[in-house]
Amino acid sequence: MKKKFVILDFLLKHISMFFAYTVILVVFGLFLVLLINSSSAISHFGFFNFLTSNVWSPAFNKFGGLIPLVGTLFTTIISGIIAIPIALGIAIFLVEICPNSLKTPIGIAIELLAAIPSVIYGFWGLFYLGPLIGNYVQPFFNATLVKLPVIGSFFYGYYSGVSLFTASVVLAIMIIPFTAALVRDALKITPNLLKESAYALGATKWETILKVMFRYSKSAIIGAVLISLGRAIGETMAVTFVIGNQDKLPASLMSPTTTVTATIANEFTEASSQLYLSSMYLLAFILFLSSFTLIIVSKMYFLRKVKN
Repeated sequence: MKKKFVILDFLLKHISMFFAYTVILVVFGLFLVLLINSSSAISHFGFFNFLTSNVWSPAFNKFGGLIPLVGTLFTTIISGIIAIPIALGIAIFLVEICPNSLKTPIGIAIELLAAIPSVIYGFWGLFYLGPLIGNYVQPFFNATLVKLPVIGSFFYGYYSGVSLFTASVVLAIMIIPFTAALVRDALKITPNLLKESAYALGATKWETILKVMFRYSKSAIIGAVLISLGRAIGETMAVTFVIGNQDKLPASLMSPTTTVTATIANEFTEASSQLYLSSMYLLAFILFLSSFTLIIVSKMYFLRKVKN
């Protein structure tokens, strides 16, 4: 019997080790595949020249990644600005304010929203949210915010439902439930003893949340937010539906543009030359590095909190 358990332990150790190393090999393999296939574009244009060039002309075999990279950066930042405060409010409500009888149903509903396929968000954004922004929000911006100095130019645009702003709003709605679930779990790591001590000293609920829970779980919350932004960077279908897919730098938040994922999704099958295809791979390689770096930073925050 003892020999049997020894054999089972041996198998468990080596099988689990095999699967763990397989994941590392898959990630390394993806890195190599993207790097090898993008080598033609790197050698022809130069990596940094590709990053700074805003020319994307398949007809003349000239490609630069500045426009899709700027679109990806702006949609990620704007969606984060919209989604993070709302997600924090949802997480605080679920952890500290919500009645116990409603915590489970609301928590399940939020997790279900996170599981909705992105193509559904894209359809909804194209046929409902886009026209709503074009017919009502954009006229409101033109009548109010556009008249303000400096920031007014960021909101000027034609009455169009497809734009950088629409894509950012759709993306924000997509990552709100994901961010809220992660921040909720981060807030739950605060020991009850700390919260009870704060209440015993006369702290209000808001003071306990802000000065105890947020300070204790700050690193975990930052890590959760970064992971959510990592998901926003790689979103494809929903953004492709509503961003306009135009290869030009956005003149304002209400202008159509494109992102890395939208460019790849729209043009990958039309890449008729080796240099064109290699440029697609280079965009994917840059996106891979960006997401990988963001995830590493977020995990560092998580691990720092666990060690503390």
